[in-house]
Amino acid sequence: MSDPVSEPGLTRISSRDNAWLKQLRRLAHESGASRRLGQAWLEGDHLCRALRARGIQAEAVVFSESCWDRERASDWSDAAARLVIVPDALFQGLSALESPAAMGCVIALPSAPQLQPGAATVVLDRLQDAGNVGAILRCAAAFGFGQVIALKGTAGLWSPKVLRAGMGAHFGLRLIEGADASALDDLRVPLLATSSHQGELLHRSALPWPCAWAFGHEGQGVGAALAARAGGHMRIVQPGGEESLNVATAAAICLHASAAALESRQGGSVPA
Repeated sequence: MSDPVSEPGLTRISSRDNAWLKQLRRLAHESGASRRLGQAWLEGDHLCRALRARGIQAEAVVFSESCWDRERASDWSDAAARLVIVPDALFQGLSALESPAAMGCVIALPSAPQLQPGAATVVLDRLQDAGNVGAILRCAAAFGFGQVIALKGTAGLWSPKVLRAGMGAHFGLRLIEGADASALDDLRVPLLATSSHQGELLHRSALPWPCAWAFGHEGQGVGAALAARAGGHMRIVQPGGEESLNVATAAAICLHASAAALESRQGGSVPA
């Protein structure tokens, strides 16, 4: 996505047909655009501030005209190579929210990181729902699982919906996406899989740390090939009798159980 041309450091765009703005709309609304363009769109003050808190420079910070003022310019002048101002109506076209935010950031996607064999890891197996993926990333960051491996068929980790659901968790995680299951050969930590019908009850298990948790497709669960790799299968007690839990809910329970088990053994906080 090429830069808009304007005065150094500040760009005002007023045309809906501006080429840079057209590509920004693709980033904002098309799930595969981030990978094609090598960039991502972060909508809203919260995501932009989470980015800054990690010391990551944006390529551009975009403001709606009504929210632009000199105080805000001072706040964000060091956050990106360029500040962009667009009319409110055009900014609304960038938003997928019922109540559009007043600003957003364009960032370059990070280079694909190397897998860390001994890291506490979450493996995502063909998860389709962007809200579930983002929620699991948020849980991974909260509970000390610093590496996420998304196998092929999983929703794009940098898509707008996943970014919104992740609430800034992306910027503190090692994210590996589009991976083949063979990439898991390099893991040197126990792999655990969830199951609704087999394995140990989670609350009775001595959970290893570090470990890797595998969470599967919303309807099909963890695939057979990945389940066969797992050294342990865990069930979550469900006295209410529901057939299964939402995958993001199950992930939150499992990751918290691992973090709590580590804290109990060490009597301290879980390492990041």
